[in-house]
Amino acid sequence: MSADVRPIAEHELPEWLHTLNRGFLTPERPTESDAAQRAEHCDLSRIQGAFDTGTGRCVAAFRSFAQELTVPGGAAVTADAVSNVAVLPTHRRQGLLSRMMAAELAAAHARGDVLSTLIAAEYPIYERYGYGPATHISEWEIDVPRAGLDPRGSVPAGGGRIDLVDAAEVRRVGPELHERLRAVTPGAVNRDARWWSLATGLEEWSYRPHKEHFYAVYRTAAGEVRGLAAYRTDGHWADAKLPQATLQVKDLIAVDPDAQRSLWHFLCSVDWVTAVRTGYRAPDDLVTGLLPDPRSARVLTAADFLWVRLLDVVQALGARTYAVPGVLVLEVGDAGGPAGGRYRLDAGAGVCERTREPADLRMDVSALGSLYLGDESALRLAALGRVTQERAGALELADAVFRTARRPWCPDIF
Repeated sequence: MSADVRPIAEHELPEWLHTLNRGFLTPERPTESDAAQRAEHCDLSRIQGAFDTGTGRCVAAFRSFAQELTVPGGAAVTADAVSNVAVLPTHRRQGLLSRMMAAELAAAHARGDVLSTLIAAEYPIYERYGYGPATHISEWEIDVPRAGLDPRGSVPAGGGRIDLVDAAEVRRVGPELHERLRAVTPGAVNRDARWWSLATGLEEWSYRPHKEHFYAVYRTAAGEVRGLAAYRTDGHWADAKLPQATLQVKDLIAVDPDAQRSLWHFLCSVDWVTAVRTGYRAPDDLVTGLLPDPRSARVLTAADFLWVRLLDVVQALGARTYAVPGVLVLEVGDAGGPAGGRYRLDAGAGVCERTREPADLRMDVSALGSLYLGDESALRLAALGRVTQERAGALELADAVFRTARRPWCPDIF
């Protein structure tokens, strides 16, 4: 079977959405409203489809959009965010994703995007396109009775207070709060106005109805909003007299330790709740350390999350800061891609440039993507055969240069 890969036309959006839904195991057809939403909010030139030349039907879907990614030091770089990737089971293993990905990465490089990002539904797929896992997440379930917190409830830290608010208030205070978090969180990505509309139910997809949430805001003694949590509960009772509700955190953003401590203690003190699921957090999140008994939090999930693919190595390495000074010459392999070459990184000056100097380290662009945000160890990648040392001591220097004091974290699925 052969297929034509190309950007779709607006009238093809319903079929493209149906292909996407089926690829993600959602058989329902999209509504006219769904197609209208896509047409209004998406750049059609960045939506690709693969169309079977025999039947003319759409058999694969692919979309990208503009994004900003925070890197160590607080700078934001332009990213080509890849999402909505699906190939129907009848047309797998025919190179359709490879063709769509090649077209997208070439277009992203031509636009001047510094890198490309995605959340990988399946691990083995994306390394061959130059992506490497750059952040990880953990989710815990807290056994509240065992946690050891004061059963009378928690007093907010720093003289602040917790308020329950509605969705309209979240849309008012959330965007600015998130921008403050993003500025200090490597791995975080921007949220536009539509993100907040979808997250709070102002807008929804027909195939993904919005579920109402509780919203809790932490305010300082002066009334400044410094934390926000969105959560739901299941209302479970073991019997007529024994409530055993589970509280699921959908989103929790806090810009200082007082806000984090206050929100987590509040969530663990809600009446009738015996278990709190934290949602996806950074692996070194404070939540378990804030509990008198950290063992009361068991790990539900520990996995890779945000994947990064560098397109412009000079701009990417020059945009972030580094923990220690040092000079490294990196030989980057990128067969047929834009990132291949040899680069001299002066971490002290924050400058990267192409060079002909002898290489200190050799690696594929996917390995550089894993190192980029500071979550991975050059020594570990070398032990795995993904980085080769050409100068003694270069691996240790790379570890000191690239690693960050706190692990990067991407709070958002896209």
